[in-house]
Amino acid sequence: MQNVYFTRHGETVWNVENKICGVTDIALTDRGREQARALGRQLAAGEQGITRILCSPLVRARETAQLIAAETGLPLAVDVRLREQAFGRYEGTPRNGPAFALAKLHFADRFGGGESMMQLAARVYSLLDELAARQDGPVLLVAHNGIARAVQSYFYEMTNEEFALFGIGNCQLVKYTYEGQGRG
Repeated sequence: MQNVYFTRHGETVWNVENKICGVTDIALTDRGREQARALGRQLAAGEQGITRILCSPLVRARETAQLIAAETGLPLAVDVRLREQAFGRYEGTPRNGPAFALAKLHFADRFGGGESMMQLAARVYSLLDELAARQDGPVLLVAHNGIARAVQSYFYEMTNEEFALFGIGNCQLVKYTYEGQGRG
């Protein structure tokens, strides 16, 4: 059995303002940087056995990963498949807006020039399949809430509603194990 760990980037200004970031490149707040350093210290002191870090190319996730790597000494690489979902017309709008809540239930919707949830899942699932096949030790993925939903759905059965509502906190660490459930 192999594990993969996932964390969401540290806090951003748009997180504080309750706005949808998507592929808009929003920087971390000072609090977000401290969240990343704290997670790095936690991992350095722990026994997860993580061998490397893969992160989204977006600045908020990349900086989070760099701060974690500085604390742990782990090698870091960027993987474009971990880039947040492009939410099209919803980027910069309220995260809990009723129109967006409804749109998240339509998996083929590209949000007016964005990326569908089906497209997102295809690229995230390909990465997770690749990691399962490599069997080269636990990896830490540093990415975004949209990616967190796709990773969760890879390992666990979810309804559309559960998928749309799923999310994790900034720098929250989640462990997944490839052991025959879902696609893994």
